[in-house]
Amino acid sequence: MMKLENVNMDRYSAISPGYDPWDPIVSLREFGRHVLTSVEMTVTNLCNMRCEHCAVGDSLMLREPEQIPLEVMLNSLDQVENLRTISITGGEPTFRRQTVDEVIVPLLKYAKSRGVRSQINSNLTLDYERYEKLLPFLDVMHISFNYTNEREFHEVGFARSGHSVNADVAYRMYHKMIENSRKLSEAGMFISAESMINYRTYDKLPEIHRLIQDMGCRRHEVHPMYAADFAEGLPVLPLEKMRSAIHSLLDARNRELWMLFGTLPFFACNGNKEDTELLRRLRKEPNVTVRNDPDGRNRVNVNMFTGDVYVTDFAAIPAFGNVRDARLDDIFADWLNNHPLNQKVNCHCDAAGCCGPNLLVADMYYKDIDFKSRKAITL
Repeated sequence: MMKLENVNMDRYSAISPGYDPWDPIVSLREFGRHVLTSVEMTVTNLCNMRCEHCAVGDSLMLREPEQIPLEVMLNSLDQVENLRTISITGGEPTFRRQTVDEVIVPLLKYAKSRGVRSQINSNLTLDYERYEKLLPFLDVMHISFNYTNEREFHEVGFARSGHSVNADVAYRMYHKMIENSRKLSEAGMFISAESMINYRTYDKLPEIHRLIQDMGCRRHEVHPMYAADFAEGLPVLPLEKMRSAIHSLLDARNRELWMLFGTLPFFACNGNKEDTELLRRLRKEPNVTVRNDPDGRNRVNVNMFTGDVYVTDFAAIPAFGNVRDARLDDIFADWLNNHPLNQKVNCHCDAAGCCGPNLLVADMYYKDIDFKSRKAITL
């Protein structure tokens, strides 16, 4: 794994395996403590898909209320002293053209003018022109890709629709996503495709990786899927299968393509031989990085309909502030210093480049473990 240098990175540096501004270890090393550097905004609860793994599926709807005025959000961003990145999510952020024109593009222009990096989470299944508008401003287009063919896309992408979705409709969307990805990549857009390690994908990741490469993506993200909220009924993958899946992917991958692993449930302080071997391999592999989870470390999420502030982009933890009556820096400081859930996982080890487990990982695999009392094994 390429180690991020312990220096004050230039915020205009190219996003690369050596510089990932969303990783909280970057700001932690810069400031010596966690500070708010990233704000994610939920701009819609509408989506043209109903994926079985969606973390925000419970909040999706057919109609939605009006948003808070954009000026309120921009003023709130203005007050974030050390803002480095923004992320725009949903639902499908581009579902309505009006949202693209009146919310997304202005937010991206704001970020560009301030030297702040931007990301949008999209499924890329709609008409190309919606995404083309983002080309001058957007830094990262993040998509989910967990399929080896159109049939799997149909099965996974509409598993929670509540009604039958015609296969031909789903197949056209699948091919539109691939076409848009290739076309946008050729136009210069940085597309990062995320695959989840779950009961469906763990033995298919090399094939998924090849398809992502063929789509022109510049980065392949890999994250374990955790059964939470909308997806809480899905099977939990044993850790040994997860380790095996990662090794198989590393064996088969294109070593020239950046691979980013995130929210891994493996830690240098585990004292587990298999975990240590995997982490050592990840550290040594070229163009491979492991990102610490930004949620609650250097990022909060703002619901653009209510102004409520969350520590994650899904509402498993109740809102702990609102942009209408408090500064985001103050809300984040209150979470960081006073919230009992944060005190449970607020640890880090600079030598291992690790900010500890997120709340989902701790709850699922390490319920009774006090990470603050542990010490990392040298990798």
